[in-house]
Amino acid sequence: MTLQTHTVVPDLAGLHLGRGEASTDRVTGIRLSRATLPLGSPVSDAKVFTGRQRPLTEVAFLFAEVVTESGLTGLGWSYSKRAGGPGLFAHAREIAPDLLGEDPSDTARLWTKLVWAGASVGRSGLATQAIAAFDVALWDLKGRRAGLPLAKLVGAHRDTVAAYNTSGGFLSVPLEALVDNCRAAVERGIGGIKLKVGQPDRKADLARVAAVREALGDDVTLMVDANQQWNRQDGLRMGRALEPFGLEWIEEPLDAYDAEGHAALAAALDTPVATGEMLASVAEHEELLRLRAVDYLQPDAPRVGGITPFLKLLTLAEVAGVSLAPHFAMEIHVHLAATYPHTAWVEHFEWLEPLWNERLELREGRMVVPSRPGLGLSLSERARAWTSETAEFGAPVPS
Repeated sequence: MTLQTHTVVPDLAGLHLGRGEASTDRVTGIRLSRATLPLGSPVSDAKVFTGRQRPLTEVAFLFAEVVTESGLTGLGWSYSKRAGGPGLFAHAREIAPDLLGEDPSDTARLWTKLVWAGASVGRSGLATQAIAAFDVALWDLKGRRAGLPLAKLVGAHRDTVAAYNTSGGFLSVPLEALVDNCRAAVERGIGGIKLKVGQPDRKADLARVAAVREALGDDVTLMVDANQQWNRQDGLRMGRALEPFGLEWIEEPLDAYDAEGHAALAAALDTPVATGEMLASVAEHEELLRLRAVDYLQPDAPRVGGITPFLKLLTLAEVAGVSLAPHFAMEIHVHLAATYPHTAWVEHFEWLEPLWNERLELREGRMVVPSRPGLGLSLSERARAWTSETAEFGAPVPS
């Protein structure tokens, strides 16, 4: 059963800064939704095998639908795994009224307004992940107003992005099925395969990588992801043991906050080091770049607070000369990776496809940037059915 709340907020347009002739629209209504997407079967990475987490069975989503005076509607979203979904919704519900009456095009100013509205609980983590749903919706609105895909609105360097698959490579998948999954992904048009590693038995990790490399040959790009499970010594030993497989990168070999350790590892290994997905602010990623701790930066737009802070990271990464491989959320990241001038990959997870009426296209190892305006997404009936709670503010938002 869906729980619904409705709040009517008076028109406060006269109190907003800088509303003049350049302001051509304003936010009149917002709908927030909390939904839970069930996975087909539980999945496990190294954090489960080492006892730090339980298997992943579902993903929680916060959706923000923002309607404006001109009749446009933008769709944005954020997510959490295992815990945090109700918290995201609660924080978003508190700050949502601050957008009413605002010009939706003022994305940078509105992001700052929202982050300071809840600054006493922090300017990263859950607070910014809740803001991400609004920020993505506002950027979606910009694209729809301009009649341009988000990538073209920002300015694209390419119309397709190299794509690698992760969902078939979890440690919960037996070896034979793992090899079958990898072959099937390549046949579907995937350009790279990422395998989970980080088990207590390092020999088991090496055996899985060796089996997939033998099955796919040397022409298929392989990556591995340790999900923060090694200490500095084991990270160096495993990194050296993995060198013969010609990997594109080793992901999260160490704790996500150990920037100095990642820097030492990146300097010691020929294989590139990738990390960043668990960080929730621009400043945390900036530290990785400052210390030259990363060869592939892996920010996650919903986790860092949306597209507005993600674009700041793109500039920092470009100046640092590193490659880009955004984490998860391919429906957003295919657009953002297309705007990056250096090497970029996007992570393919088919898990989220039931949420949308649209599908992303794979072609010759690459993901095609959609031609639809904005993000080019609309919520499916299944997403509506998985919704457990909604809150509305201002004018009604069309379904």
